[in-house]
Amino acid sequence: MELALKILNRIKISKPQKKFLLTLFTTILVTRGKINFRNMSRYSELCEHTYSRNFAKSFDFIGFNRQVIDETFGQDGDRILAFDPSFIKKSGTHTFSRDSFWNGCASRSQKGLEISALSVVDIDQHTALTLSVAQTLSQEEVKRKGLDAHDKDEDEKATRMQQYLDHIGKVAPYLTASEHYIVVDGSFANAAFIDGITTLNKDVVGKLRCDANCRYLYTGPKREGRGRQKTYDGKVNWQDMSRFDCAGSDEGVTLYSGLLNHISFSRTLKVVVLIKQAKGQTPCYVILFSTDETLNPWQIYRYYKARFQIEFLFRDAKQFTGLCDAQVRDQARLDFHFNASLTTLNLAKSECFNAKKKDKTRIWSMGSVKILAFNQHYLNRIIRIFGLDHTCIKKQPEYQALKVYGTLAA
Repeated sequence: MELALKILNRIKISKPQKKFLLTLFTTILVTRGKINFRNMSRYSELCEHTYSRNFAKSFDFIGFNRQVIDETFGQDGDRILAFDPSFIKKSGTHTFSRDSFWNGCASRSQKGLEISALSVVDIDQHTALTLSVAQTLSQEEVKRKGLDAHDKDEDEKATRMQQYLDHIGKVAPYLTASEHYIVVDGSFANAAFIDGITTLNKDVVGKLRCDANCRYLYTGPKREGRGRQKTYDGKVNWQDMSRFDCAGSDEGVTLYSGLLNHISFSRTLKVVVLIKQAKGQTPCYVILFSTDETLNPWQIYRYYKARFQIEFLFRDAKQFTGLCDAQVRDQARLDFHFNASLTTLNLAKSECFNAKKKDKTRIWSMGSVKILAFNQHYLNRIIRIFGLDHTCIKKQPEYQALKVYGTLAA
């Protein structure tokens, strides 16, 4: 945890909290099984009460993650911001903001919690790191705070969309000039969300419905005389690409692009249609868009593909750093738990990133990082208990062999 120590030394926090955070990040990686207070106390010298007490304290995870991202990716490079919510299974009638949220794995709404995460994706390195995570409020909590509206179904969606915008707005001061594009999936093809992002001087890259209601822009000669000039030139037929510009083909995918007016959004979008046709099958198409009318079609395609890196963050956090294992139910501790889980993942992925630079032939995974952390922790504990000379032992090839024992190939 050299990177964590380096960054914590720059931040003005108390020594006890600094010591706790270093212990927490290390313990999450070495713990086997559920990442909760009781289990972590078995792998560290801290008791359950100490973990519970410190989880109630505030910490600037956004500022910490900002420095982790800059130390890992550097200041240059092509980056995007990926934003997406994720469902968290959670029981208990007294858990803060437990409500019905959409669970993509089950393809239906289920009772539990929801978090939204904003991550920075390095396009060239195909890697994402989390910048911020926040819990979505339940409808009951929204009503308690007086944020609800009138029509239940529409306003539930609008209220949650506003929460997502508030989350991004809170993180906006931490963003750099190069992090201009926010890439989202099709569920955010929403006028309120797009208007909210453009208000922050950012552009959206996303996905439209296959039957999106768009119009061609009129580019013909101007009509003589008084009156308003013709603006639009008919509704778009997504089965006819004759009025689109062909941007080329790659790996069996052909791109067509054009500037279109989206009726529901009341704005002009740069639209890219991806058409993929397998031999002997009907062509399938996907419609992408960007609020930046000058963005290259292949960049839109590349950015949207890179958005999927945020899904790997959720997957790894749930499998390895205990994102769904919270032994808490109040708002402050839940927020600390979600942030600690994804921040620990950032530190682990940063180690993987640096290891790949040194050894490009080896494939690193979060499974290997967890095994390495546990092996090193266990070996150091044996050395300390038996009072052995660690400087001599760690130079031996047998120590290095034991440290990587059981690591995965991929």
